[in-house]
Amino acid sequence: MFKEQEYKKEINEFMLSICKEKLNIQEILSKYVQHKSISGNEQNAGEWLKNLCKENGLFIKQMGDKDGNYNFAASIYPLSQNLPNIILVNHIDVVPADDTEKWTFHPFSGKITDTDVWGRGAYDNKGPAIMQLFSIIDILRKYKEKKLPYNVTFLAVSCEETQNEGGIEFVVNNFLKELSPAVVIGEGPPGLKNIVKRKPNMPIFGVSTSHKRVFWIKLELEFKSSGHGSVPPPTYVNKEFTFALNRLLKKKQKVILNKLNTKLLRQFGEKEKGYKAFVLKNPRFFKTFIMHSLRKQPEIYALFTNTITLTSINSHNDIINSIPEKATALLDCRLLPLESNKDFLNRLKRRLKNDNIKVSVIKSMPEMHASDDKSEFFTHLKNAILNNYPESDVVSAFVPNHDDVGFFRIKNVLAFSIIPVIMDIKYLECIHNTNERIPISVLSKGQQTYKDFIERCLLGSDYNNLKK
Repeated sequence: MFKEQEYKKEINEFMLSICKEKLNIQEILSKYVQHKSISGNEQNAGEWLKNLCKENGLFIKQMGDKDGNYNFAASIYPLSQNLPNIILVNHIDVVPADDTEKWTFHPFSGKITDTDVWGRGAYDNKGPAIMQLFSIIDILRKYKEKKLPYNVTFLAVSCEETQNEGGIEFVVNNFLKELSPAVVIGEGPPGLKNIVKRKPNMPIFGVSTSHKRVFWIKLELEFKSSGHGSVPPPTYVNKEFTFALNRLLKKKQKVILNKLNTKLLRQFGEKEKGYKAFVLKNPRFFKTFIMHSLRKQPEIYALFTNTITLTSINSHNDIINSIPEKATALLDCRLLPLESNKDFLNRLKRRLKNDNIKVSVIKSMPEMHASDDKSEFFTHLKNAILNNYPESDVVSAFVPNHDDVGFFRIKNVLAFSIIPVIMDIKYLECIHNTNERIPISVLSKGQQTYKDFIERCLLGSDYNNLKK
């Protein structure tokens, strides 16, 4: 467990050391983690990050300058030149770090050990942001005398964790034309092992071309009944509300095979052999068998269903012998990319079987199409990953969670989600949890992969000739 006095001493020593020498990537990340940028309080961290970009020769465009609405673009050319733009997007904000006594090191210490950089945001999303920034600075220094066909932009935004309107939604709605995106790369899954049973040690990178959509719902039931808990009436709010929620949640969601998740299965089938390969290549014929197996892996199974998660119930009453007159519940629903919001809502209402329950949509993302995995940018990204991780493989995928690039996809902008590092599951389990950290060893490799991707985009067919 960390000790507060030792933590303060380490921070003071670190601040003295940065005045004496140029920082490397893990030291820059450590400094960034020390800026406590919980969602809605991004300005201080954002100013530090923006100044780092300025000091390294990038052109800045502010796109909101307050907490909860602090966003900026840092580009190798001014956005006013209106060049088609390769955009690497990341978010400044982090989730809170509660129960700090459970952390090995203070969650905002940025502690550097022999193997890791520790702290809230070290992986989500400050580590990838610093990899992106270092790659763009490398590009600027290498090609500053050459006229390039694309601009390259580091886009840092607020409120990704809370999805408030002051973050990426504000940027896309107000600065899309100025950004002139040709392609956007955002945070997504890392490379993972134990995906292909035939080759468990082969890392698989799933480049996300789409994602499930947020569809957040509020349920409300309100009516009067006798008020004392000692004489329960035949019907009362909490009783009827509980029955309705049970009807909604007890039935398993229908499995839906669409062109995205069947393509994912077929890609995995190409990497297997024998009967398993045949089954995965023909998912519609073996739907029952495949889904029985996938139910044991909820993170994968979520790619084949619309999900409903009950995240809050409130009867607005703290008196144990008083029957409340109102109850509310919040549902975190996530819809598959090609599903209809209207059809899903109608099915949900039918399953509640209670017309007295008011159903309102709190937040809804529009339906969208997946980005094209046949595009040259996807090919460049895939080749950059394979070049830096030659023992790995790359598949076209989609993810069960929402990410910031979705707002670009809504506008039909080509957008892919990936963090080009290989991560052990023990690190992923610490995201939004205690002891979040990132291995030092992945930082330079991730930086190089981003740089490799950008160079392939900039040089096109000349890339391989110049690398020989």
